[in-house]
Amino acid sequence: MKNTQLYPFERNRYYAGKMLTTADFQAEQAYFNNKRRFINRLMCGSGIVCGFGVFSLDDLSVLIESGVAIDELGREIVMDTSVVKKLSVLEGFESLKTNEVSLCLRYNEEEIHSIYAVNQRENDKEYEYNRISESYTLYLVDTQNIEKESEMETEFLTNGMLYAGADYSVELILPATVSKGRNVKAVVRVSKLSSESKKLTFKCILQTPAFNTPEGQHEILVDIDNLFLNNGETYDFDYWMETQNTPAIESNIILKSGSVKVLLDGKNETAIPGFSMKVSMSDTKPYDLIAREIGRMSLEMKNIGGAKDYIRLADLKLVRTESAYLIEEVRDVAVKKYITSPAQDRLHNIYMDFFRKDVDLLSTASKTVAGDVKTGLSENSYGGPEVATGILEIPLGEAAKKGDIRYSGEIMHGLGKGNVYVEIGYEYIAEDPLLGTNAKSTIYGNPDLFKKDRITTVDAETAVKVLNDKGSFVVAAKLLQNVDYLVLTYRWVAIKFPAGNDLELTADFNDKSISAETPTVVLGTKESHFFGVKYHNMESCSIAYELTESGSGEITADGVYTAPAKEGVYEIRIYCTDMPIVCTYAYAIVKKKGVDDAEMADAKE
Repeated sequence: MKNTQLYPFERNRYYAGKMLTTADFQAEQAYFNNKRRFINRLMCGSGIVCGFGVFSLDDLSVLIESGVAIDELGREIVMDTSVVKKLSVLEGFESLKTNEVSLCLRYNEEEIHSIYAVNQRENDKEYEYNRISESYTLYLVDTQNIEKESEMETEFLTNGMLYAGADYSVELILPATVSKGRNVKAVVRVSKLSSESKKLTFKCILQTPAFNTPEGQHEILVDIDNLFLNNGETYDFDYWMETQNTPAIESNIILKSGSVKVLLDGKNETAIPGFSMKVSMSDTKPYDLIAREIGRMSLEMKNIGGAKDYIRLADLKLVRTESAYLIEEVRDVAVKKYITSPAQDRLHNIYMDFFRKDVDLLSTASKTVAGDVKTGLSENSYGGPEVATGILEIPLGEAAKKGDIRYSGEIMHGLGKGNVYVEIGYEYIAEDPLLGTNAKSTIYGNPDLFKKDRITTVDAETAVKVLNDKGSFVVAAKLLQNVDYLVLTYRWVAIKFPAGNDLELTADFNDKSISAETPTVVLGTKESHFFGVKYHNMESCSIAYELTESGSGEITADGVYTAPAKEGVYEIRIYCTDMPIVCTYAYAIVKKKGVDDAEMADAKE
């Protein structure tokens, strides 16, 4: 592979009477450039520092926003102004073979400022360039020709093959050394090895003597049913365990005899017999295990892998004919690789505070649903009406006209299914002469009756449709005048009263309640979460869990919820087995994970 090392570092040694030549000055520049790039490469990594958004302006052109990036050689690439480019003028366009292409950025140097060379010698040029301008080049390449990300093999993870066939492989991946008394994740990874259109069913039981599963068992049930992947794709199934605090220094994970079942399109396949994986047990904390593994990689190992000299900005899908092309789609969400710099840590933490909360989440749970609606759920503990409130937004778009009807997204009120009353009001901030400062107020009904307050409102007629069987509602607004607003903002309040059969029982339990420790969680597909319970004015009791609709995942008897493969918002009912009226609800927002969601999950852990 390409050797990309920037050292050894040599700098000029100055002494009296030293004659400096062109080579000396070049060495001077190379020393500082290579030293800086060396630090960039090891301390920052490679990727986009800021900017470089890519947008389709029309069928032929894209807008690339200004930005800063660092390539894998540690070189800074700066685009100081946004540019608009037709694809047909970019380097590489004429060589494209497919309709799936990638827009890339490369560091470039250009010699500029031609001047007359004073001290010419024989065969020297009469004019020389006096400066080197550091710039960039934008170019296109077929996506299939993009180099795959290569990661250096380490000894941190150990893996073993559970099944190896011509079409699929199934392997178990686990840290080679685990921390006693800590959680650890085992990954069962399925890989597609051929282009044959086949579905895989794989079932087995892995015995884990030194690990406890969330169910308190020493076995992992692997149950993969009719999984279909395309050639080259992989899919991971995660299994969490707790490592026992045992004096043993190692343990084995073994395949339970007779538990393996492999089917390809319904036909039996032969599994690998006698599977066993050895795992070391340590008293070292996970953080120290990881830090040791990352830091132990030598400088030579880091240089062996080589380095790409470009930054991938976006993938484009084209519609092409013999003489023309159209830009059908621009994708950059899962394409870009970002660098989080220390200068951005403060802003990063401020934004992350909207997704994590370290204090008790008993009384308030925040979540985001369709239409970017922000909600707050208030759980009562006295057996009376349940109340929830929040803010909703109705997008109007540009130049909304009188008579237009706009709708909010579907909003989960958090009170479960059944009859729920929802009211919305116009919320505004105005100066309160009694308080001597600005105060927030909400008007339910016709705001025109309060025009004396000199508030600016949008004249609109509103209606609420409550979806009783889904536990949600939708708001419609009909404009009674032309407006320049882009968004209408309202405060909503939802109230749910006990059902008729529960009214006479309320008195017996009006001081008892339970609540989920984490009422709302965001999960990736197939991820798991344990819904713990808090008790209010009552002793702990036997708890049961149930899903309120089919196809919304799985939940175990002890509250370990596993998300389904389909995105959505799913409801879990939690209740006391001997007092079913004492219950609460939790919600799982399931979505397929990209780069930003993985970073969020890491931050949450």
